[in-house]
Amino acid sequence: MLYSVKIYSEFENEIERFLKLFFNENFNLDNKHFWKKDYETPIELIDITTTFVDNKEKFKANMWISLDKDVYIAISETNINSLVKYIYERFPD
Repeated sequence: MLYSVKIYSEFENEIERFLKLFFNENFNLDNKHFWKKDYETPIELIDITTTFVDNKEKFKANMWISLDKDVYIAISETNINSLVKYIYERFPD
């Protein structure tokens, strides 16, 4: 199974700005309002989700992750710590 991250924004270039910060490279997305990336393991989601929350005030965007087929969890300042703990507990190496 693949685990995914989705970012949505009503504003152009917000997602590109975040991705540039995270990946340290320029992005030119065809869809300026949506971005999705699939990962092989759920542990790989942690870096991008925590970076997103740490910089949330800089971007007008929302992030969702999927750990189970067709179930998405919104990422926020209030749930990120519990979510990271849950991922490590549910998916130990």
